[in-house]
Amino acid sequence: MTSGSYFNRRRVQENLVKMQRQDDSSGNAREEELLPIDIYYNKLLDWLLDRRHCDVKWQTAVLEIREKINAAIQDMPPVDEISQLLSGTYINYFHCIRIVELLKVSESATKNIFGGYSSQRMKDWQEIVKLYEKDNVNLAEAAHLLIRNVNYEIPSLKRQIGKCQQTQRECTRKESEYASNATLFKEKYQSVCKQMSIKGDNVKSELLSLLDELPEIYKGIAGAISNLKNATHYYETFVNFLVPSYNSNKETSQLTTPLIRYIQQHGNSTVYQWRTGKIPSVVVPDKRPESSNTENEQADEEIDWGGETDSTTNAGSDNIDWGWVVRKTQGSCGITLEGSGQDDEVISGPDAETLMDTTQTRNLLIDELLELQGFLRQRIIEMKSESDVLSAYQFQSAPQLIQMQSVECVQAMGSAVTNVLSTLTSMKMHNLFLLKTSPRYLDRLADSLQQKLKVSEKLVTSIKMMADKRQAASTEQRDLEPKLEVIRTKTKELQGQIAQDISKKYKNRPVNIMGEINTI
Repeated sequence: MTSGSYFNRRRVQENLVKMQRQDDSSGNAREEELLPIDIYYNKLLDWLLDRRHCDVKWQTAVLEIREKINAAIQDMPPVDEISQLLSGTYINYFHCIRIVELLKVSESATKNIFGGYSSQRMKDWQEIVKLYEKDNVNLAEAAHLLIRNVNYEIPSLKRQIGKCQQTQRECTRKESEYASNATLFKEKYQSVCKQMSIKGDNVKSELLSLLDELPEIYKGIAGAISNLKNATHYYETFVNFLVPSYNSNKETSQLTTPLIRYIQQHGNSTVYQWRTGKIPSVVVPDKRPESSNTENEQADEEIDWGGETDSTTNAGSDNIDWGWVVRKTQGSCGITLEGSGQDDEVISGPDAETLMDTTQTRNLLIDELLELQGFLRQRIIEMKSESDVLSAYQFQSAPQLIQMQSVECVQAMGSAVTNVLSTLTSMKMHNLFLLKTSPRYLDRLADSLQQKLKVSEKLVTSIKMMADKRQAASTEQRDLEPKLEVIRTKTKELQGQIAQDISKKYKNRPVNIMGEINTI
């Protein structure tokens, strides 16, 4: 083999090895080009600075660029798209690129033969673009803007929208509560007015006018008590039958319900007539109470909205000490009772009050009615259970009045007594008694009633306030939602533009900006 052929073979082998190495190198390069670049959005700016794509002093350059942008936007052509780019958004590098493209159309008349533009507008914006591209200031600013939008702007708008929604829910709930409470207080006001038999238009005057009804009410109660003669006679007969010793003394036999018997005979007379048996010639009534704010009234007066009146008078006392205190009469006017046949008797103060007006006698009357009611109820129970021989034998010698009474008759008597008690101890009567004796109570009762109406009216006003607040929150939410959608769209566009710019620097390798930016 010659030396020439040896060197030829050696050269061929070296060329084959070199070609193989080139193929391996190009294959590795192609594989590297296909590898994506993944960058977490929050580290994007640090990533650009670490790889020296941007200068660490990029913010200083941005300040100069912002000044030039603020000066350039003062003189812009009337192009709709340019106006949209300049309104309501932060102008960045990508906006400037688009503005230059639009100016090439609107400023085409200023283009010279060298391809340049004589328009100052075009020169200003081209200079701004060059300043952005120097040291990749555009990438640093865009990365900073992207991070700020994702970390602050979008969450802030979401919180504001969430707060608006919460405000609307709370206002709706409060509107419902206020409406319910307003209706409740209005119904309470109307209920009390109904119980007091007033319209509620002018509470104080209507309450005072109720005092004019007292004589008729007393007359009705006295008439109802007169209809209880069967019940009182039945009670008296029953007591006399069980305790025969009462029959030996006529006065003693009348100890059962003496005040009821008196009213049945004489009606609702004055205390003086009941106490002395004499009919007065002249009665000087106390002055009617008027609305007052004096503080010298009794401290134990309370507004009673319902319930039974407790009886505190001992009905079984033979001698009653009334402890009369004569009040100073107002004026010299009086009521003259004709045909009394007695010497002139002028009475005033407590003696001039009627039996139902005076607290002591009224409580005594209530006690006697309760006593009579209790007796009749007990008799009904006994009569329903009187089926044995002992009971029949016990009442064999009883008066005919006791033997002939049926359960139905006794129940009717009990119902009549209960009706009188209900009228006398009703909330309306209790308040009328206090109104008659206490001007201060009139003010308190009127204020208590009006307070319910004021609360209801205040709640109605609060409902309107809540409705206005809810409407304002709804309007604010409608204003914020488009802003949120715009900033979301702009942020996603900015993400794509940054990824595309970085990709160009790495031979078009795919770039993925990762993190919460993909879930905004």
